[in-house]
Amino acid sequence: MKVVPPKPFTFEGGNRAVLLLHGFTGSSADVRMLGRYLQKQGYTSHAPVYKGHGVPPEELMDSNASDWWKDVEAGWNHLKEQGYEEIAVAGLSLGGLMSLKAGYTFGAKGIVPMCAPLTTIENKERLYKGVLQYAKEYKQLEGKDEEQVDEEMEAFKQLPLDALDSLNGMITEVKDSLDMIYAPVKVVQARQDEMVELKSADIIYEEVASSVKSLDWYEESPHVITLGPEKQDLHENIYQFLESLDWSTK
Repeated sequence: MKVVPPKPFTFEGGNRAVLLLHGFTGSSADVRMLGRYLQKQGYTSHAPVYKGHGVPPEELMDSNASDWWKDVEAGWNHLKEQGYEEIAVAGLSLGGLMSLKAGYTFGAKGIVPMCAPLTTIENKERLYKGVLQYAKEYKQLEGKDEEQVDEEMEAFKQLPLDALDSLNGMITEVKDSLDMIYAPVKVVQARQDEMVELKSADIIYEEVASSVKSLDWYEESPHVITLGPEKQDLHENIYQFLESLDWSTK
């Protein structure tokens, strides 16, 4: 069975734009419901899909943080080319990390990092467990039998971990640059996060230079908070944050 790769989306809703960024091993599906919600509230959103994501897992391990950032840049430029001058950014996990980078690189109108990793010591081991789970589930979705899945997983485990090393490199870069972020920031963290150390949220909140910032905890949510049990509250709170920004466009 062939797995259909996810596609980027653009949901046109109004003159204010939001770049939505998915997580590591995820896809635009991570933020699709949020995009649809914001569209109904009058916001346009665009979500890219990073290189190596939503495709066979071997391709993920053959990509790196530089590739993923290029896709974020392309997403930002896509909105600019469509005429949107002011753009907010909201991202999950790796997307949250890159939303912070967008904050000091592009000058985002506002930033919503959700469950973004800001520690590297234990992060690589946790990430690798997630990658192995993603790889196995992808192969099962392809309809391969258990024996073939096990055989391919053994080969997969021999692949170099350059992708994870590059992600940790980006974490270090962003952490060292938080004091260059001045735009309003709403830090979002799931209390039941199984992937990211919870202190990452405190690091972001404490070290960004923004004069307008908040830290929201979601007590019942797992790492993929955008699809979790508190997603409706999350959608509403992000909308209220966007409404609080000083947009020049109506």
